[in-house]
Amino acid sequence: MANVFPEAFNTMRIRPVGNYPQMLLHGLRASAPDGATDPTVVVLTPGVFNSAYYEHSLLARMMGVELVEGRDLVCTGGQVRMRTTHGGRPVDVIYRRVDDEFLDPVHFRGDSVLGVAGLVSAMRSGRVSVANAVGNGVADDKLIYSYLPDLIRFYLDEDPILPNVETFRCDEPAALAHVLDHLDEMVVKPVDGSGGKGLVVGPRADRATLDRLRAGLRSNPRGWIAQPVVQLSTVPTFLEGRLVPRHVDLRPFAVNDGERIQVLPGGLTRVALPEGELVVNSSQGGGSKDTWVLAGRGRLRVAPSAEPAGETRQIVIMSAPTVSHDDSIRSQQQQQQQQQRQQLRPHGPRWARPEAGEDQC
Repeated sequence: MANVFPEAFNTMRIRPVGNYPQMLLHGLRASAPDGATDPTVVVLTPGVFNSAYYEHSLLARMMGVELVEGRDLVCTGGQVRMRTTHGGRPVDVIYRRVDDEFLDPVHFRGDSVLGVAGLVSAMRSGRVSVANAVGNGVADDKLIYSYLPDLIRFYLDEDPILPNVETFRCDEPAALAHVLDHLDEMVVKPVDGSGGKGLVVGPRADRATLDRLRAGLRSNPRGWIAQPVVQLSTVPTFLEGRLVPRHVDLRPFAVNDGERIQVLPGGLTRVALPEGELVVNSSQGGGSKDTWVLAGRGRLRVAPSAEPAGETRQIVIMSAPTVSHDDSIRSQQQQQQQQQRQQLRPHGPRWARPEAGEDQC
């Protein structure tokens, strides 16, 4: 965007975000096991057919660390080593972009070829740090979301600054009865869903879909939450040669280095490309936009930190290149098929074979 709109960057005092990889690297190095004075950090990716591979490779390159797949790592004697042309190199910190169930075939899915056998044992021994930790996805459970105000009050002794969207826990009889009576007015979500999968927008669902949903709620109420429809903000989006309004939401980025939490002065604005669509997830055909935070009256700082009291800022959302809904879905399907075909092939090491006598953790 700096190349497309250089005048805007020169005149609008846009807060820079280019130091995010170094923020992330600092946080990762800070999580290294005790005794690691110069920790080796790697980014663990599922591979080139993953839809976020570009992000994985970009972050690794900008942090100056190795991008590895599961077959590039081996666990021996409680320690994780990276295969190189000079032999095994100890790894202290793994920034993983592999889901829990594929991370270690010894402890999770035995048919996974994306993870590292014995990695969980190495984590337990304290010889390697994995970020984010296994099981941290519990925070993505949509039922947990409904308890956030109470968690904030209990652990921080503060009131939430931003209120939650009203959320009905369907395992509570009164809430379930209310949801069933107003099903065509609610957004109903599986508590363990992601990427917009399984989500039903009541006002846009047909009778057959609502009937199936009603049966699912009655058979497994613990698996669902419901919320009133929230009309997301819209921003101008350039599609098919014209500017049209499309719904968006904002995904911020934060890094915890153990001493403080730094929030990037910017973020990812996700946009629902089909007209009237409220699901912004890229896996459902959504696009993205650049999000700029404008500096206040003070000097323009590079490192994100707390702003002086009383300073005002603006957020500007600019259009980024987007793809059509059909092309995005088709690309996702092709990548998934290619990933599945790759998993069926034998995966040998790319750089070196295990040394004689090498065993797994």
